[in-house]
Amino acid sequence: MTCPSPARSDIVRYDEPLAPHTTWRVGGPADVLCVPPTVPALSAFLSAHPALPLLWLGLGSNTLVRDAGIRGLVVITAGGLAGLGFEGQAIRAEAGVPLAKLARFSVQSGYTGLEFLAGIPGTVGGALAMNAGAAGREIWEQVASVETIDRGGERHVRTRVDFEIGYRSVRRFREEWFVSALFELPSGDPSLGMARIREHLGVRNRTQPVQTANAGSVFRNPPGDHAGRLIEKAGLKGLREGGAVVSERHANFIINDAAATASDIERLILRVQAEVHERMDVWLETEVKIVGDAA
Repeated sequence: MTCPSPARSDIVRYDEPLAPHTTWRVGGPADVLCVPPTVPALSAFLSAHPALPLLWLGLGSNTLVRDAGIRGLVVITAGGLAGLGFEGQAIRAEAGVPLAKLARFSVQSGYTGLEFLAGIPGTVGGALAMNAGAAGREIWEQVASVETIDRGGERHVRTRVDFEIGYRSVRRFREEWFVSALFELPSGDPSLGMARIREHLGVRNRTQPVQTANAGSVFRNPPGDHAGRLIEKAGLKGLREGGAVVSERHANFIINDAAATASDIERLILRVQAEVHERMDVWLETEVKIVGDAA
């Protein structure tokens, strides 16, 4: 299998371990991994190989890749689809742009509305796919349109009405994936915007285990409550399965304590769900996506 010319080892790799590509630092190999440098290159690659099962990764946060890895193709947008600039008065960001970079760029360009993204560890594509949010804000509030790509490599322009947008969910009606978005934003004072970014980062650094290998929030907040509060009230901070442990700093985070496997993390997720349900009578739905084959 080859990627569009020029085919380089940094674009397509075979039997590639995915642990280095995820923020939990776990996960088995992908049969084929592609890091497309541009959207046209991605389009050409997909159109040439339409039959392979397909998984998308950005920075590898919010995802647990099981120990036996992924059969088929994994496309990683981070490091490749990194275009960031203007289209008219709107900001255009490709799927691999880190959210923190988008937040800073928008503020420094004299716009406001995306500062809350600065503390979310992820990329634009992943944020669009799950309607990422923080501090009561969500990314789709500022989206004017998106560009998607289908399994055959054909590109499409869609607007918000083409999707059902909910809390940490975006329902798509076609087999398409996000490759870029246009953000229409109000003008803002750059100095005030940077102050808000520093505030968001300060809250994150004080309340989340940012110096550890984790995937962000593991569970969705149930209506009218917070998953972290329920886990903490159930007495589960510090609960451990192998090298996986519930964070002492924020109970909705599970840490890879240097030697965890994906199986350790998945078992801990199931234990937390079961024990919170037993003690608090609430079933926590996962926010992280669990993918791949078990060992």
